[in-house]
Amino acid sequence: MPPSASAATAPAGTPPTFADVQDAAQRLAGNAHRTPVLRSVSADDMLGGRVYFKCENLQRTGSFKFRGAYNALSRLSDAQRKAGVLAFSAGNHAQAVALSARLLDMPAVIVMPEDAPVSKMAATRAYGAQVVTYNRYTEDREAISRRIAQERGLTLIPPFDHPHVIAGQGTAALELLQEVPDLDLLFVCVGGGGLLAGSLLAAQALAPHCRVVGVEPAAGNDGQQSVRAGHIVRIPTPHTIADGAQTQALGELTFPIIRAHVHDMVTATDEQLMQGLRFFAERKKIVVEPTGALALAGALHGGVSTRGQRVGLIISGGNVDLARYARFLAD
Repeated sequence: MPPSASAATAPAGTPPTFADVQDAAQRLAGNAHRTPVLRSVSADDMLGGRVYFKCENLQRTGSFKFRGAYNALSRLSDAQRKAGVLAFSAGNHAQAVALSARLLDMPAVIVMPEDAPVSKMAATRAYGAQVVTYNRYTEDREAISRRIAQERGLTLIPPFDHPHVIAGQGTAALELLQEVPDLDLLFVCVGGGGLLAGSLLAAQALAPHCRVVGVEPAAGNDGQQSVRAGHIVRIPTPHTIADGAQTQALGELTFPIIRAHVHDMVTATDEQLMQGLRFFAERKKIVVEPTGALALAGALHGGVSTRGQRVGLIISGGNVDLARYARFLAD
């Protein structure tokens, strides 16, 4: 008989702390890339400050998500590893869990929207995971995932609302602040809030003077609404090219951290994201996915003064279908 749903699901546990981020960094050493921090004279001119890009598009599986996935999976018991894991994701968490499971020798099932980028779905399968698809606009991915986890006795690893996932994501900002300790501002993209929450834990410990700003798609500003309302606001699945940020709400673990420590929450339009993609392609010669351009777009258009500031921007990922990417660059 498979374990019960509660036993099969990784416990939410207590909210993570900076000590958890430090521990995650030790677990990730030698397994995750320490991604480069790039400078840009053009970006300096655009923002009127000194800009530092943390390039998580060059992370394993092409996004920061590998950090949280590997940190969470590496902590599972032998019994949980034997049974396997399940994740739901539009693509980056999917690939991260799939590769982490492969590296740690455990089976993986990934629930993905049927309209997920073809490259992300193909990569997830290539890492050895079984993919189960659903309609993101009419079906509940969490309900589907809980049912499959219950039936098969799998451990569910959510994409953001899990203490070990949050702690793992925080290691990106940890590395950036270790390299550039005197940042004045840090812009971070926001979907479910795992990267932002982890970044806030790192910033509060290493650079409490640094103001951290979350950036969402203009069509999906549930996080901005939540911070202003003082409670989690849920919205319909937003229509935006930033597929990695098409979430409906912040998490029960991520929201309190964000509410307590974030300086501001701003938004960017799809057109501003496409401008960002063109900047990265033309000036930095790197491929960035739309969600990965949120931080730059927020810094440019979010109304936060960057003049004379040392500004960190986390490029969250670079996974985008080439045909779609070509259209973005041409529009």
